[in-house]
Amino acid sequence: FSSRTLWRFGYSARLLKTNHFRTAASNTSFPAVWTLLAQHSGRIPGLFVVVKKNSFFTMPETVEDKAHVELCSPRPEVRGMTLLNREAFKRTVVVPVIKVKKEIVNTLLKSLKHTVLQRPGLKRVVEDPEDEDSRLVILDPHKIPEFSLAESEQEVLKQLNVRPEVSKYNLELTYENFKSEEILRAVLPEGQAVTSGFSRVGHIAHLNLREHQLPYRHLIGQVIIDKNPGITCVVNKTNIIDSTYRNFQMEVLAGESRLVTKVKENNIAYELDFSKVYWNPRLSTEHGRIIELLKPGDVLFDVFAGIGPFAIPAARKKCRVFANDLNPDSYNWLLHNCKLNKVDNKIKAFNMDGRDFLLGPVREELSKELPLLKEEQKTSFHIVMNLPALAIEFLDVFRHLLVGEPRSTAGLPMVHCYGFSKHDDPAKDIQERAEASLGTSLDGRCSTYLVRNVAPNKEMLCISFQVPADVLYKRPCPDEAKPAAKRLCTSIEFSEEKLE
Repeated sequence: FSSRTLWRFGYSARLLKTNHFRTAASNTSFPAVWTLLAQHSGRIPGLFVVVKKNSFFTMPETVEDKAHVELCSPRPEVRGMTLLNREAFKRTVVVPVIKVKKEIVNTLLKSLKHTVLQRPGLKRVVEDPEDEDSRLVILDPHKIPEFSLAESEQEVLKQLNVRPEVSKYNLELTYENFKSEEILRAVLPEGQAVTSGFSRVGHIAHLNLREHQLPYRHLIGQVIIDKNPGITCVVNKTNIIDSTYRNFQMEVLAGESRLVTKVKENNIAYELDFSKVYWNPRLSTEHGRIIELLKPGDVLFDVFAGIGPFAIPAARKKCRVFANDLNPDSYNWLLHNCKLNKVDNKIKAFNMDGRDFLLGPVREELSKELPLLKEEQKTSFHIVMNLPALAIEFLDVFRHLLVGEPRSTAGLPMVHCYGFSKHDDPAKDIQERAEASLGTSLDGRCSTYLVRNVAPNKEMLCISFQVPADVLYKRPCPDEAKPAAKRLCTSIEFSEEKLE
């Protein structure tokens, strides 16, 4: 989960065919004792038996098919476990091995790297109990049909002067040798989804468990800690983000209850209290995309700034930044991260409602800056509104936000507004909702970008557009107007306000 912001648990089950050895007439050259040992080798720890290519005996199913299933599945007895018992996952399986002189083991491993068994925490080479000068190389039973080597593998062994004989070996698997999804698949009710995935935020793994997974939540949390180095705390979201401050209630499932953490995104470090502020590692690419649009000297207004994932990289790019967040904790962590990244003198931070921020500092700065722009100046103004659940409803603020006439349409601010959509045509849906808030058509004047899939049939999008001059500016009545004309103008203004 690299900064792996987004991790998912899944399990791809393979349909394994059950093959059968051919039944042959009794072969007196194959001693009865070896037949007995071959049949019972899976029950005697450490026993391995040579199986010659031309020997025939009756078995109900191929060993490699059975072993392959067992290699991926803990014991059936763990089904329904809610308190993790690592010892219960031990099991013994029969696997193929090749006997090799210890001095050529490394060469053989390189030559047969696709045939050697690969399991987490498993040694691929073990000592030979009968010969201290030799080693046993463990092979993947699924890749050695009927314990017989393919011609290409036999040729490799021939070149290394190794006898192409495959032996059976009793291999003990433990909890450490199973993957997390294999463990959870074995424990949770059969046929149920394992997990819906988790996000990594520093040392914290953040889950969104489903109803049927909740009885196993503490076990799931401990497995995630065991199988993911660096994760020391696992939390589960217990409600949707519907609070004023965009944080959510959570339960610590396993590990330490330390929720202040450090993250790194696009080579910038941030610190935060995950229980009190909003942070989503899946938005890293989107943060970078918007920052790429900015040039040194541009002005960025970040209406819902959080802890600064747009504001801080923009300031480091030598933009002038005005950043706001209503959540007092987000505001304090924004100030902290500005100092941490040494951009506190380049960012003006505010702790206001987003609408008040637009009507106050944003309007004030645009009123001051836009009339001074000259045609040759390259300064651009960008307004980022990353509150997908509500941001589109704030767009009506731009109606007659400024008074006067635009000096240059090139200097009109560019808005990047985020929203969720469950519509069949989400881009059309977002545009129509934005147009309804602005009171004007954006046909040919906007672009929509699919940010990510949030849930089945729910998309997060960004609509970008330059605020039209007829929306942004309220044209004043001429000073030289006659009293009657002034009254008419006032009447028109009053009517417009009622319509708005």
